[in-house]
Amino acid sequence: MNIYFHIAGILCFVLGFVHSVLGELLIFKDKRSKGNLVPIKVSGDLKKGHLRIIWATWHLLSFFGWCIGALLIHIALNQSPRNAEFINFVINSTVLTMLASSLLVLIATKGKHPGWVILLLIGVLIILGS
Repeated sequence: MNIYFHIAGILCFVLGFVHSVLGELLIFKDKRSKGNLVPIKVSGDLKKGHLRIIWATWHLLSFFGWCIGALLIHIALNQSPRNAEFINFVINSTVLTMLASSLLVLIATKGKHPGWVILLLIGVLIILGS
């Protein structure tokens, strides 16, 4: 078992879960009408449709993180020389995604959002496991 990939995969699941839960508590809680799953209370120039797609995109990122986590854990547990080329492609793509995402969050939030650190840690763990 590749412990680095395994830990990185688990971190993807944790990050996605925390992202969705904190988003609901800190951002979307006051924007939801009673009985509605999707928030619809808007303010300022934001339109209802924009808020709905922001909410969907917010949680879509968590789903993507869980998918990447599942891939990493599967690779950590099932490395086979038969599919080494495909695994290398997935790993390299994931490293690039995590490092670029970390940089994007770092720049966009001026380092104030802790997500960039976790994304960077995931990318580094994958590099160490390679």
